[in-house]
Amino acid sequence: MDTLQVERTRKHGMKVVHGLEGLGSGLARSVLTIGNFDGVHRAHARLVARARQLAAGSDTPVVVLTFDPHPSSIVAPSKTPPRLMPIDQRVKYLEQAGADMVVIARSNTSLLGMEAEVFIADIITGLFHPTHIVEGPSFGFGRGRKGNAELLHTVAGRFGFQVDIVDPMMIELENDNLMISSSLIRSLLISGKVSQAAACLGRSYTLVGRVVEGERRGRTIGFPTANLAVEDQLIPGDGVYAGRAHVDDDIHSAAISVGNKATFGEREQAVEAHLLDFDGDLYGHSIGLEFNRRLRDQQAFDSADALTAQLRRDVVETRRTHDAHQATTP
Repeated sequence: MDTLQVERTRKHGMKVVHGLEGLGSGLARSVLTIGNFDGVHRAHARLVARARQLAAGSDTPVVVLTFDPHPSSIVAPSKTPPRLMPIDQRVKYLEQAGADMVVIARSNTSLLGMEAEVFIADIITGLFHPTHIVEGPSFGFGRGRKGNAELLHTVAGRFGFQVDIVDPMMIELENDNLMISSSLIRSLLISGKVSQAAACLGRSYTLVGRVVEGERRGRTIGFPTANLAVEDQLIPGDGVYAGRAHVDDDIHSAAISVGNKATFGEREQAVEAHLLDFDGDLYGHSIGLEFNRRLRDQQAFDSADALTAQLRRDVVETRRTHDAHQATTP
């Protein structure tokens, strides 16, 4: 295969390459950023935006090298964090951030076990021929993550690229100045702090899954719910949330419940959504549940009537949240 050329012109759309072998003998040149990019949060978007600045006025494509599955699932399975988004969503948001190409490397022991300088020579330079490499200060790569920004600077002249290290993006949350990271966002979501997670992401967190058969109990009390089967994506902490459901090309306001159904004596965690002003069959459909605001804790009620009264209040708050969201979204 000849050296792969990629036009930078946005109208041609972004190219997705699955596996490093899909690059053939490699790119002629690139402005490259490397990382897992789970969640494609605001700090990730800043890296891609900086790469776009460096590529401006040239035919050099902005290329993102990411990995699937998460590298820790190979080198330290017990420490593997849950995903913030499926890989297809990661690709979508990397395109929105400004990437011309996303290369999804398959995480395996051979790739992840490369010594850092071998990774630079064989992968970074050998396949991507970068004019610039754009990273954050905590970037690590190679066997034992011994490669870092300092090493890139040290070898840059030898391999013919420049290194651009972008300052971390900070955010003030509850009087603390914190660095935006995928780890911080996971922690916020586990605590049910979906509004704060959204401030880090630059958008509301969205859970993706398939609607499966439930007990149909909600239908009997006037609040039918879609029960979501989630695979390896992080589920926010137990509670009731105001959000939105993405069904095909439509968006519906939704009251979302995460947790066990304590009123009915059930212990297994469930993710359910009551779609407002919706009447249809969602079984088997893949939908996205967007978490906009946490309304309350999960709680057990003395009766179905008491639960129904609370659900009515949840719907009112969900509508109010939806209206406020609409008013602030361009």
